[in-house]
Amino acid sequence: MTTPLRVLVHGGGIGGLTLATALARRGHHVDVAELREQLEALGVGIVQPSNALHVMREIGVLEDCLAVGFEWNVLTICDPAGATLAEIPQPRMGDAPSANGIPRPALARVLADAAVKAGATVRFGTTIASVTDDGAGVDVTLSDGHAARYDLVVGFDGIGSPLRKHLYGGMYAPEYTGFANWRVTLPRSPEVRGVVMSAGNLKAKALLTPISADLMYLGTVFAEPEGFHPDPERAHEQLRERLAGFGGPIAAALAQVTDPAAVVHTRISQVTVEGPWHVGRIVLAGDAAHASTPHLAQGAAMAVEDALVLAQSLDAADTVPAALAAWEARRRPRALWVQALSRAVLKQETGTPTTPEEDELLKVGIPGAAHVLVQPY
Repeated sequence: MTTPLRVLVHGGGIGGLTLATALARRGHHVDVAELREQLEALGVGIVQPSNALHVMREIGVLEDCLAVGFEWNVLTICDPAGATLAEIPQPRMGDAPSANGIPRPALARVLADAAVKAGATVRFGTTIASVTDDGAGVDVTLSDGHAARYDLVVGFDGIGSPLRKHLYGGMYAPEYTGFANWRVTLPRSPEVRGVVMSAGNLKAKALLTPISADLMYLGTVFAEPEGFHPDPERAHEQLRERLAGFGGPIAAALAQVTDPAAVVHTRISQVTVEGPWHVGRIVLAGDAAHASTPHLAQGAAMAVEDALVLAQSLDAADTVPAALAAWEARRRPRALWVQALSRAVLKQETGTPTTPEEDELLKVGIPGAAHVLVQPY
């Protein structure tokens, strides 16, 4: 498509800012509407696997991500006592590195700077107030009063996506998996030079993930009742209680957890939009369309792949509807495969019964999935 488009990206998270950068670099006119007033309060940190880093290279920010993160290439598996069981080299996609740990706020700054430098306009503290798609374009009014007509509106607006509710009502509400993620940021131990995963017969695993030269995070997943919330006065003690059976590097990290306010507790929910991910000129992408559990470290990677493939599809097609159809045909099988395998791994690791279909998926395993996901997306 050679004519510049006017695009609204609803949501200034990892996927939304990646799309804004990719489109603005191609000469499209891009507005980003972000409900938050700033991008700093974004949780702990994440792993950028090689396929995500390949996207970062494509939008020109790979070196910036590596500079503020911690590049690594070997996953270390330990038993609960901390003895090393295996060291597994991580595959690469093309000439992208194997993996990078990065604080979420640092990644947000990199991507926001890139989007603005490319020419996108990022509007903070606003969301969609009204949206009307007449087939030829989309009329949008934002809550800050800004009104404009767009050729395309893309919802990278998260697991609670307002645009998904606009398109489908309550049909595809987030489904709580029964599990929650506990994470806390700590000073990086010198020996943690890649992800260290401690697992065994405890029906639990704990991970140490380096996210910068100075920082790492401790993470674990446990079954939690629907209404559970950590005690704000003793969340650090509750985390220690859950990981009491672990020794070695996990125990050493736990000894540093002294502030209950530092513990981040997040319910793990899943969204599967079984209907079309694009309706007219409104598109759902990332967690708005296919939120998954964190067990393959691919949630953000799927979002940035969605973003880059959408930009490429708009390059290749003659019309917006043709581009959206091509984009969804490419993205749906891969993203839903990741979602299904990630959920199966969660169930396997926590001793939850799996279905026959999940058992078939689990034959691929995490190492096999890593090799699949460094193939072209």
